[in-house]
Amino acid sequence: MPDSSSPLIVAVGASAGGVEALTALVAHLPENFPHVMLVALHMPENGTSALAQILDRSGLLPAVTAESGAALRPGVIHVARPGRHLLVDGGEALLSDGPTENGHRPSINALFRSVAVSAETRAVGVLLSGVGDDGVDGLAAIQARGGIAIAQHPNDAVYPTLPGHAIEEVGVDHVLPAARIGPMLMRMDQRPRPPSTSLDRERLEFENFIASSSRFERHPTADHLGTPSGYVCPDCGGALIAIDEKHNFRCHIGHAWTGHALLEAQSSKIDGALAVALRSLHERIHLANSLAVKSRPGPLQDRYNLHAKEALQAATVLSAALTQHPFEP
Repeated sequence: MPDSSSPLIVAVGASAGGVEALTALVAHLPENFPHVMLVALHMPENGTSALAQILDRSGLLPAVTAESGAALRPGVIHVARPGRHLLVDGGEALLSDGPTENGHRPSINALFRSVAVSAETRAVGVLLSGVGDDGVDGLAAIQARGGIAIAQHPNDAVYPTLPGHAIEEVGVDHVLPAARIGPMLMRMDQRPRPPSTSLDRERLEFENFIASSSRFERHPTADHLGTPSGYVCPDCGGALIAIDEKHNFRCHIGHAWTGHALLEAQSSKIDGALAVALRSLHERIHLANSLAVKSRPGPLQDRYNLHAKEALQAATVLSAALTQHPFEP
């Protein structure tokens, strides 16, 4: 367990609207900020990110893009890079291309879980503006391990869904506007508190191991974490394992999904499949009409016209259904 005099490890996660919330937070951090801060923001995996430069210009503290193996220094903001989980390994940063979680890499859950394992009672999790629920389970792990859970006030967030989920499901310790989180961290005197008796330490550490490994490494999650769920992983098509009663899942490769994120991913796939079906119906109409025009009057032309009519009816029904009831979670 970390010494009570060691600096806090403050892990901050955000999604949509997160840049605005992060700049508001770091703008109110003093130059003598005594704790380590790590930031994970959902971003395109193959893109580039100027987040470290933005945060560096937004306040008094230096912000750097995290490097694997680099020491985690108090008073420095360590920022995740696209396509890599940002994790804590002792007193160093660890960048990993481990399996995505809720479709994200970097994942907020992966960061928070890692900080919970490494820092225990010296851990602080801060969840800011965003959609979905990536980060909620990680925040619960921090709190269960004896750390502090903080959420941005939903009224202060551009996208209140993510902090709202944390407030509702975790029962966070503090709910504050982003600009007031920094000053509160300066006043925080984190005294050890006992970990939750419901905390599954073995699962927490095993999931942290998965996040820190290669995304192409196969993990025996079926043997370690739960039972088959009957669902398939949207990332790889593998069988999903139900790892708890809160509808959290992992596949054999290690991709992780909350029930909410899985529902969103399924909706996206249904949308795509129905769009393909609608396009195929329109192509069928066009082809059948073209064949009918080039055919002589008779049974063959009648058959082509019937195909076109049936496809048009199906396309009309499907288009109307999609317009009235889009597949959105």
